[in-house]
Amino acid sequence: MIEHGILKAFNAGAYTATVQLTGSLAQWLGAVPVSRGIATGEMTAGRKVAVAVFDHTNPSDAVVVAVWP
Repeated sequence: MIEHGILKAFNAGAYTATVQLTGSLAQWLGAVPVSRGIATGEMTAGRKVAVAVFDHTNPSDAVVVAVWP
């Protein structure tokens, strides 16, 4: 399933992100892998992201697949 979120932080060294899922003030996903097809310059806090979540019982089983303004 694809979820919509807001990028809160990006770790360029590990190529992971912290994402707040839309509609949830309390649900943040940390250390989410980011597609290497997304340039580091695009990963600025506050941008919208699409997150592919493969297992809803395991929030760490996800990946950021797109970013847009």
